[in-house]
Amino acid sequence: MPPKNKEKGKKSGAQKKKKNWGADVVAESRHRLVVLEKELLRDHLEACQREAAAAREEAEQALGERDQALAQLRAHMADMEAKYEEILHDSLDRLLAKLRAIKQQWDGAALRLHARHKEQQRQFGLTPPGSLRPPAPSL
Repeated sequence: MPPKNKEKGKKSGAQKKKKNWGADVVAESRHRLVVLEKELLRDHLEACQREAAAAREEAEQALGERDQALAQLRAHMADMEAKYEEILHDSLDRLLAKLRAIKQQWDGAALRLHARHKEQQRQFGLTPPGSLRPPAPSL
């Protein structure tokens, strides 16, 4: 058997360095891309978080304004309700006072009318309602 050549399976040092250098460049490029992508994603994250915080703050402000407007409207409605209730009570009190004042006149007029009708029924020989006497015989 012939002696083995030690150099046969080995590549020269320049070739190894060249191959390693190319792999190192590719690895370094990939690493830089990953780092840049990481920074972009982080920036995109911090921006989204800022936008979300701003939107949350805006929504809270809008809700606060809405709650304040509702409170003002409720207070206004309660005030209007109290005023209308006061107007209604005053109107009813005045109406009752007028009714009390005129009741005596109505009672007097009603008694006079009742007496007149009763007298007319008696003149025609009719029994007034509520009377137990039979009518007088007519000749």
